[in-house]
Amino acid sequence: MPLNKVKKVLASHLKELEEKGTLKGKETVITGIKPAEGDKGPRYFIEGYGDKEFLRMNANSYLGMSIKKEVIEAEEKAAREFGAGPGAVRFISGTYAPHVALEKRLAEFHNREAAMIFSSAYSTVMGILPPLITKDTIVISDELNHNCIINAIRLARPKDKKIYKHNDMDALESALKSAVGNGKRVIIVTDGVFSMRGEYAPLNEIADLAERYDPEFEEGVITMVDDSHGVGALGETGRGTTEQTHENRIDILVSTLGKSLGINGGYVVSDKTVIDHLRETAPFYIYSNPITPSEASASLAALNILDSERGRQLLKHLHEMTARFEKGLIDLGYEVIKGPHPVVPLMIRDTKKTAELVKYLKDNGILATGLNYPVVPKGDQEIRFQICSDHTKNDIDYALSVLKKYKETH
Repeated sequence: MPLNKVKKVLASHLKELEEKGTLKGKETVITGIKPAEGDKGPRYFIEGYGDKEFLRMNANSYLGMSIKKEVIEAEEKAAREFGAGPGAVRFISGTYAPHVALEKRLAEFHNREAAMIFSSAYSTVMGILPPLITKDTIVISDELNHNCIINAIRLARPKDKKIYKHNDMDALESALKSAVGNGKRVIIVTDGVFSMRGEYAPLNEIADLAERYDPEFEEGVITMVDDSHGVGALGETGRGTTEQTHENRIDILVSTLGKSLGINGGYVVSDKTVIDHLRETAPFYIYSNPITPSEASASLAALNILDSERGRQLLKHLHEMTARFEKGLIDLGYEVIKGPHPVVPLMIRDTKKTAELVKYLKDNGILATGLNYPVVPKGDQEIRFQICSDHTKNDIDYALSVLKKYKETH
C-alpha cells in the first residue's frame, strides 16, 4: 500500500507528541445535557461516564445561547422553511434571506456600514487578510495572536512581517517607525481578547499609533482586531473589546457566531467598500458554502437577545460570576491573571501538575482545560476556566470547594 511508508513517519510524530505531553488524544464526547435545575446550572453527560454529571467550565458559550429556547426555535423554523443546508456557495445560489438579514443586523450592532459572514472565525481571518495584504504591505502582529492570524500572514506573504512583544505599545511604535519608507501599506493586527489569558488589547493606544503614523504611508495604516472572545463577553452591552476600551477607530473587526452567540460561523464588519472588495476577493468566502440558513436565523435570534435588556442582565450575571470565581481563587492562594473577561487562567506553570489537577477536577465532576507548551509558552502552563452566564453561585462555590480540597491535600 502507498501509505505504508508515510504511516511510519506519522506514527513516529504522534509518539513524539505523546512523549512531550502535547498530544491532545481522544476527544471528550458529550452525550447529553441536563437542563438547569434549582440552584444548579446545566449539567453535561460524557461518553464513558454513564449518568455522572459534569459542570462544564471549559466552553466558549459565555452566554449559554445554544440551549436557549428562542434560539433553538429560530433554527428549527428556518430549517423547515429553507432546508438543512445552503446547497451552494454564496455567489451562485447559496445566499438566503437569513444570511442577508444577519449581515445587516451585525453591521447595525457594531455601528458599521457592512458585514459579511463566513463558515467560521478562523476562515474569516484566513479569508480576509491575504486579499488585504499586497506585495507592498507590512504586517505588524502581537506575539500572542491566535493561530489563525499567524497562518493568514504566512499565506499572504507580505513584504515584511513584524512581531511586537505582547501588548507592548513601545514595541509596536518601534515596529511602525522601522516600517516607514519600506512599504505603501501597514496592517496592525491583534486579538481583542487573548483567549489563553483573558487579557484584552489596549485598543486606544493602538488606534492612536495608527492615526499618528498613517500619514507616513501612501496607503495608510489599517487596524484589524479579531474579537472572537470579546463580543458577547466584554462590555455592558456585549460589544466586546471596543466597548471595554471605548474605542471606535478600529478599521476592521472580526468576530464569531460560535462563542457568546452559541451557534456557528464567523463574520467581519467594516466600511462598505472594504466588504464589497472582500466579497470579490476572499477565497474562503467565494469557494466555501456559508453557514446554513437555520444557523443564520439562530445567530440572529441570539444577537437580538444579546442586544436587549435581557442580554444586559445575562452579561451582568456573567461578570458577577467571573469576579466571584476569580476572587475565590485568589483567596485560596492560587495564582491567576486578573481581568474582567470570563476566561480565568489558573497558572500552574508545570505540565505534569497541570494534567494532575485537570484529572482531579474531572474526577470531581468539573470539566476544565489544561494548556501546556507549545499552546502556551514554557512556564505559562495553566488551567483555563471559562465562566458562563448559566453558572450559578452554587456552581462557582462548588468548583472553589473542589480546588480548596485539592490545595489542602496536594
